[in-house]
Amino acid sequence: MFAQFISDSLPIVGPELILAVGALVLLMVGTFVGEKSAGLVTSLSVGLILFAGFWLIVATPDGIAFGGSFVLDPFARFTKVLVLIGSAAAVIMTVGFARLERFDRFEFPVLIVLATVGMMVMVSAGDLIALYMGLELQSLAAYVIAAINRDSVRSTEAGLKYFVLGALSSGMLLYGASLVYGFTGQIEFTAIAAALGEGRSFGLLVGLVFVIAGLAFKISAVPFHMWTPDVYEGAPTPVTAFFAAAPKVAAMALLIRFTVQGFQPLAADWQQIIVFISIASMILGAFAAIGQTNIKRLMAYSSIGHMGYALVGLAAADSAGVAGVLVYMATYMTMTLGTFAVILAMRRPDGAVEDLRELSGLSRTNPVMALALTALMLSLAGLPPLLGFWGKYFVFVAAVGAGLIPLAVIGVVTSAVGLYYYLRVVKVMWFDEPAGGFVPMQTELRIVLGASALFIFPVYIVFAGPLLAAAQAAAASFF
Repeated sequence: MFAQFISDSLPIVGPELILAVGALVLLMVGTFVGEKSAGLVTSLSVGLILFAGFWLIVATPDGIAFGGSFVLDPFARFTKVLVLIGSAAAVIMTVGFARLERFDRFEFPVLIVLATVGMMVMVSAGDLIALYMGLELQSLAAYVIAAINRDSVRSTEAGLKYFVLGALSSGMLLYGASLVYGFTGQIEFTAIAAALGEGRSFGLLVGLVFVIAGLAFKISAVPFHMWTPDVYEGAPTPVTAFFAAAPKVAAMALLIRFTVQGFQPLAADWQQIIVFISIASMILGAFAAIGQTNIKRLMAYSSIGHMGYALVGLAAADSAGVAGVLVYMATYMTMTLGTFAVILAMRRPDGAVEDLRELSGLSRTNPVMALALTALMLSLAGLPPLLGFWGKYFVFVAAVGAGLIPLAVIGVVTSAVGLYYYLRVVKVMWFDEPAGGFVPMQTELRIVLGASALFIFPVYIVFAGPLLAAAQAAAASFF
């Protein structure tokens, strides 16, 4: 019977097994070949992630594995595809940076692959134990890559801050999970939801708050955002690009599954928490970014604000809201990866630069890059008809449909405030005197930037229907 149990479960976890075994093989390759293997391991890592994505789409059946601990449904499939795209793009963008900054260590792509395994487990977690295992696997790899540049004091400091605050959030989450188990007697999300029909208690609500707080840390939602600006600025830029993309999607997916699937009977209770952190994140993200001169710190506060906008959809607590969040996370990841491709390309002959003023006059020194970054900034601001507008549109419409009109109004107002610092970047590029040209952009960065810039408008028009349909089918997994 045990053999039958395992054989039924293995096909469902095929992509995770491919990545886990592949990571071990790549680690052996790097260990035996030595430091010169960094380029080979990086290329193989991208191929491994793409192959896992292909296997997920073509050969992995929906189902429940390991007695309900692991769930593969349309929701998990949709978010896993996003996670794999984000991870592959982050590894691709590392190639030129590694060559120029003596960052070519084979451990980095291996750790990205291991973090991706953790994120995919997070997305498919069906109980509290799988939730914690996936979260910690992703987090432990993330702590290491934040401090992977051992020769940089900033990178070491970023890794230490991330680790200390991350350990605190993990403790809060674990304590909350223990309370949930203690007051319901269940660890599976579906069983927890069934147990909630018998009533609730104060201790259970405390556990719910602690788990949401731990997950809010992972998506940089206020008031658990304090690590984000320092880690974004201090970590190597490819690491920051990774942090800003795939892990945010996985953590948001886990938050959705935990609240909507596990605590749907208490939607009125957790809805209040989500509304509060959504409003706080949107306001802080809009106002704190105004005075930033370091573009990585600006993107950190921008990320905080965008997580607030995504939470607007979750606050609706219905199918339209979840679909809106999924569309929003897809648009956010696309825009963020393109923006970080430009940040990685901000390089002069004497090294990389991060100050906003270094973009002065970019329209005259590199008009193509300036045009692409302008489109990305306007899309991040949510101006129509660009991709970012539609992401906000769907979450705001869902909030209005759920009767959360004040929340939607606050979102629109903070979007208008946030428009200032995005337009400031555009103004610096198009109206300030040139500060000097950057060195030519690496091919891999051109690919990522081109794909992102094209997707936010012309390509999105073609794929908008299928993307929305896929998001709605994913949301229907819970309703």
